[in-house]
Amino acid sequence: MKLTKKVALAAAVILAASSLASCTGGGGEKTTASEEFPSSWDEEITVDVFDGLANYMGVQQGWFADIVKKKFNMKLNIIAPNVAGGGDTLYNTRVSAGELGDLIVTDKGEKLDELIAGGLVLDAADYYPAMDSLASFDKAVERLNEDSGGIYGFPTSVSSLQPTEPSEGLNPTFGPFVRWDLYKELGYPEIGTLEDLLPVLADMQELNPTADNGQPVYAFSLFKDWDGNMMVTAKQPACFYGYDEIGFVLAKADGSDYQSILDPDGEYIRNLRLYYEANQLGLVDPESTTQNYDTLFSKFQNGQVLFSWWPWLGQSAYNTEQNMADGKGFEMVPLADQSIFSYGAEAYGGKQVFAIGSKAEDPERMAAFIDWLYSPEGAYANSSQTMGSAGPEGLTWEVNDAGEPELTDLGKEAFLEGGATVPEEWGGGAYADGVSALNTTSVLPIDVDPATGFPYSYTFWPTYQATVANTLTEDWSANMGDATSTMGYLEDNEQLLVAPGASYTAPADDSETETLRNQVKDIIKQYSWQMVFAESDSQFESLLDELIETANGLGFDKVLDVDMANAKEQNDARVAVTEEFAG
Repeated sequence: MKLTKKVALAAAVILAASSLASCTGGGGEKTTASEEFPSSWDEEITVDVFDGLANYMGVQQGWFADIVKKKFNMKLNIIAPNVAGGGDTLYNTRVSAGELGDLIVTDKGEKLDELIAGGLVLDAADYYPAMDSLASFDKAVERLNEDSGGIYGFPTSVSSLQPTEPSEGLNPTFGPFVRWDLYKELGYPEIGTLEDLLPVLADMQELNPTADNGQPVYAFSLFKDWDGNMMVTAKQPACFYGYDEIGFVLAKADGSDYQSILDPDGEYIRNLRLYYEANQLGLVDPESTTQNYDTLFSKFQNGQVLFSWWPWLGQSAYNTEQNMADGKGFEMVPLADQSIFSYGAEAYGGKQVFAIGSKAEDPERMAAFIDWLYSPEGAYANSSQTMGSAGPEGLTWEVNDAGEPELTDLGKEAFLEGGATVPEEWGGGAYADGVSALNTTSVLPIDVDPATGFPYSYTFWPTYQATVANTLTEDWSANMGDATSTMGYLEDNEQLLVAPGASYTAPADDSETETLRNQVKDIIKQYSWQMVFAESDSQFESLLDELIETANGLGFDKVLDVDMANAKEQNDARVAVTEEFAG
């Protein structure tokens, strides 16, 4: 049925496109229809991939590069604005030049809309009939492109889950994760609320002031790479109380509250004050203002950091098999008043999209590559970062004699022992250096591989759970009511707040709002960092007053009105999608 819809949609779009002759504006060059992709390509090409989420800049290396080369005779040259720095400077420069890349990973909504309007992305309708792997997710593709007059984008993070179900798996995206072994040494002190973490973290630092590499240990180590409308690490603890950002607003998952991020009594300012107080206690890494994510990750690997806002940072970096066998690692500590935000499975895909550049050297090959990302093989290979899917079959996992997926020895080394060396026939090098630099999930790892009957994420496999039973997890479970996962604990204790996955995207700012937002957000970020490292209470409060006054003078309230309206529209969409899928 879905395939029928897909073909019908493609046919309608092709008819619409044919009436526009060989236009380029708003749709790129006219393409040649494909019913089936070639099985091989003779000419090797290197394609530019403009990726708004990538944390790596340069040609893709290692095992993922090897797979792409063998299947598509293609190299991926990753262009990463996160690495280049300067916010949207690189994006704006390339848009002005009229070419973003052969393959584009960007946000749906405002950015995708402006790329379509500017003729920078290709209408891939002619290739869509050949994109068989996307047939399973045709409904999401259809919704994403319903007002565009073509097929310009392909949604990420698609799945077959209900929108009211958590999308994350065994761990939520956010949570207060600490070095559980040190927390244990303190006797598992009860933690009432966020601020009660500080004396606990201070005691943990006193127990372990220096890491094994001789470097000092801090509770919090911050970074700027992902700062957008605000200081990103200052927003994260708001998620422990059910809030997530939409512009300058923190909106609660259930629609019960909306806060300005400059509300002195709101969650964002609360978190700035938390870091300020932490810094007064010597708990904040003084290198926070200058380091990037890669440096931060290395510090987690070395045991130099005590607190992680996300499981996919602290656990991914530090919970090696050896550390966990020794009882050391990051686990969630319960805040008595927490209500952790969880992203419901997006009924129509996630925030980011894949798109083909209108000047792509070989658009058919781009379409074939995108389609492959949605195949089981692509889902395993592309989403293997940050505790995601299991990597390539035959390299990191295989089906055992009992018919169940199971990590290979190399897979265990890669995921549980801090790293593995990949055989030359798979591209060689360190496994971690070869993961997909796209840093974008095509199919949610919690979704089920029809061939095995198990999720793409190895963390759900019975074989994996038997393997990782260790001193750390057993101790955590024994002190968390025998919970077998963080998600299970939160659900059992009614401390999880799921935001239904409505795939909502805020409309693009008009030119005045965009100009005001760009001015204001720079001020917010500047003052936020200054407030964290303020020298006294009076300086913190003075900076807060200056921030509010300056932001208001630059038009903060006008932008806030827009974001408030969007936040409430987002909630309406969540209510609607809940009702739509309830039946």
